[in-house]
Amino acid sequence: MYAKCGKLGCARRVFDKMPETNIVSWSAMISGYEQGGECLMALELFAQLPFVPTDYVFASAISACADVGLVMCGRQLHGQSLKFGRDAFSHVSNSLISMYLKCGCHDDALSVYSGASECNLVTYNALIKGFAENQKPVIALDLFKHMCQLGLVPDQFSFMGVLCACSNADFMVLGVSLHCQAIKLSFEAASSVGNVIVMMYSDFKMIEEAVKAFYSVIQKDIISWNSVISACSHCEDHIRGLQIFTEMVRERSFCPDNYTFASVLAACAVVALIRHGKEVHGHLVRTTPCPDIKVVNALVNMYAKCGCINEASIIFNSVNNRNLVTWNTMIAGLANHGYGEKAHSLFEAMNDSGVKPDAFTFMGVLIACNHAGLVKEGQDYFNSMENSFGITPELEHFSCFIDLLGRAGKFNDAEYYMSKSPFGQDPVILGSLLSASLVHRNVEFGLRTATKLLNLWPRTTSPYVLLSKCFALCGLWDSVAAVRKMMKNNGLKKEPGHSLIEVNGVVERFTMGEYVHSRSEEVGDMLELLREAFTEVAEQFNAYL
Repeated sequence: MYAKCGKLGCARRVFDKMPETNIVSWSAMISGYEQGGECLMALELFAQLPFVPTDYVFASAISACADVGLVMCGRQLHGQSLKFGRDAFSHVSNSLISMYLKCGCHDDALSVYSGASECNLVTYNALIKGFAENQKPVIALDLFKHMCQLGLVPDQFSFMGVLCACSNADFMVLGVSLHCQAIKLSFEAASSVGNVIVMMYSDFKMIEEAVKAFYSVIQKDIISWNSVISACSHCEDHIRGLQIFTEMVRERSFCPDNYTFASVLAACAVVALIRHGKEVHGHLVRTTPCPDIKVVNALVNMYAKCGCINEASIIFNSVNNRNLVTWNTMIAGLANHGYGEKAHSLFEAMNDSGVKPDAFTFMGVLIACNHAGLVKEGQDYFNSMENSFGITPELEHFSCFIDLLGRAGKFNDAEYYMSKSPFGQDPVILGSLLSASLVHRNVEFGLRTATKLLNLWPRTTSPYVLLSKCFALCGLWDSVAAVRKMMKNNGLKKEPGHSLIEVNGVVERFTMGEYVHSRSEEVGDMLELLREAFTEVAEQFNAYL
């Protein structure tokens, strides 16, 4: 009784004070520990068992091994179950299958399945669920098909596993068909099945179907709400995710948990909705006095991405248990908003605290150095990545660093690093250097870079245009004419610049040098009104003077 009510301490005291114990009392205590999450205590008690273990004891002990990932201990229990002839019981073989699949031992799980004298619905459910979670959808679907051929009727757990296996675009048609089958059997209204359907449609990027599946669930749980909010984020429908969160709060049926808050704060960060973000923060303060570090990181990220660096810094400074993500988020926030010196100082503070930086950390400090023009510091950071921390720079790091050198006019250094890197011929990097040569009027370097870029992108106009501008700034008009002639001979023409503006929900496009527009007459009338208004204001101002 105590164990089933979660009072494991009371259950153990009663167990220890029993004048005489038998296999039933030991089995109850071991099972209680396993079901209560105290798996190591369950295994420790199993090791002290003075009786020959029954099939139920073996099943509990094997499940405990599965929960904590102790596959070697599970193998030993498997051997003992064979020794005592307990492996023939279906609940023991089912526990073994679940244990091996949870530990990633697929072949062992199939071996137990092949050697089992009896395979029931629970056996197939464990196999289907295990292979689906281990990213083996084909095996899971074959097992489901074989189960149905044997005449076993799928239950809710069967559909949970097989729908999970279909969470891949390759199985979209099958997933939709299974959803229809679940509706016929009235399983889609159960939260256990409905939640999986929501996530399946999320993986298909079918947000409308995911939301419909969510509202089909009669008894929603916190996982239902989290699943649909997560689906909205995954499908980039962040506004709808925030609306559903608001609905959840108004219904007051469930209090948002750490996962909920992390999801909605991430959505606020993506669409930069600071007002909604502050409302979510306020609700978090009222309902969750000690939020998880993931939620705190999401808060810092939300404020930083919305440009509220002071608020992000206040939250960051209030955190005692900072992890690498906390530091990275704050450094990136400072870097992206032009606080290069502060990001540089924060990186040094992170090093002093003993937290080891990763590739994301260096991306943040390199951006900070780029925005602040900290060339020496940026060079030191880039060199230390591999030399001091064993982190191989990726394209993003290299591109940011070379852009920093180009902006500073360090073209020789840029060429040196490019000659040593596998990314030295990347078109984007060459393009940024060509732009830098234009700023610094370095015609010689610009010509070399443009030649490399044209070899990679012979049919693009940007190298010609930038090189032409570089020649023009230096007064080399013959060279400008030569470049334009080359463009003409190659059949290339610069795309005219254009502007986009949204008016009453309609996006209008205005192209330079183009006088034909669907509403050109209205635009002309409005410009004339503006001209007259400005003229009148100018006359009044001149009269006042």
